[in-house]
Formats: sequence, C-alpha cells, structure tokens
Amino acid sequence: MKGNPEERAVLLAEYIIENKSTVRQAACVFKISKSTIHKDVTCKLQKINPALAKQVAAVLAVNKSQRHLRGGAATKQKYMLLKSQQNKNFNLQ
Repeated sequence: MKGNPEERAVLLAEYIIENKSTVRQAACVFKISKSTIHKDVTCKLQKINPALAKQVAAVLAVNKSQRHLRGGAATKQKYMLLKSQQNKNFNLQ
C-alpha cells in the first residue's frame, strides 16, 4: 500500500476502530507489515489526529489485554487437533 503516509495512517486507524481488529489482522488486509501499521497508528497518527489516535490506542489496549487468552485458545485447539489425529492413527492400526 503505497501513497501518502498520513492518509494511510488515518485509513488504518479507521479500519482498526470499525472492525476492532488487531494489528496482525489489519496487516493481512492491507498487505503491509505489522511494524508499519503499529508505527502509523501510534506515532504518525498522534501528530495528524490525536483524537483518532486515542480511539485506536483504546482498541489496541483491549487487544493487548486479550492477547494471552487468544494464545491459550489457539494452543488448546492445536493440541486437541493433534490428539484427534493420534486417535485416528491408533484406531487404524
């Protein structure tokens, strides 16, 4: 996503706020790195539109507080899948 970095920062911020998305989800949608998104919505946006920067910061704070829960759920799902595959392999023998 090339173009004006200020416009990009505002566009990213609006997307994150509307969808309550994580930085990683926004990076996938806009096809740019997580570090670029984080830099845009924290540093650049603060200079452009401080009110919008506060809203994005609130969404990012919620995401950060839930990060350990998402990781735990993903790990649980991973091991349940491995266990079911092992049971299938065991039953085939």
